[in-house]
Amino acid sequence: MMDCKPMTTSMITNLKRLRSSESSLVYPSKYRQLIGSLMYLVNTQLDICFVVNVLSQFQVEPRHDHWVAAKHILKYLRGTIHYCLKYARRNDVQLIGYTDFD
Repeated sequence: MMDCKPMTTSMITNLKRLRSSESSLVYPSKYRQLIGSLMYLVNTQLDICFVVNVLSQFQVEPRHDHWVAAKHILKYLRGTIHYCLKYARRNDVQLIGYTDFD
């Protein structure tokens, strides 16, 4: 997947198509493995949380459209792999971070 075309958004824009998908069924085990890996990544990539949640709802009968949407997330991650925060090194600066996860 490293030679794929990077995407700028984490989710396809037509959410209704996912909900009413009548495309062919895909192998559920592979789909569940991919969704499980994406759930693991949610801990560090919060921007994919919503789309992973939506796609995890289709684990019982995953369709081709769901598989394509899951691969879209991988392409998005490929496009954002170099995004990071960089801090200048100074001796007098102390970095403190807070988060609120409920």
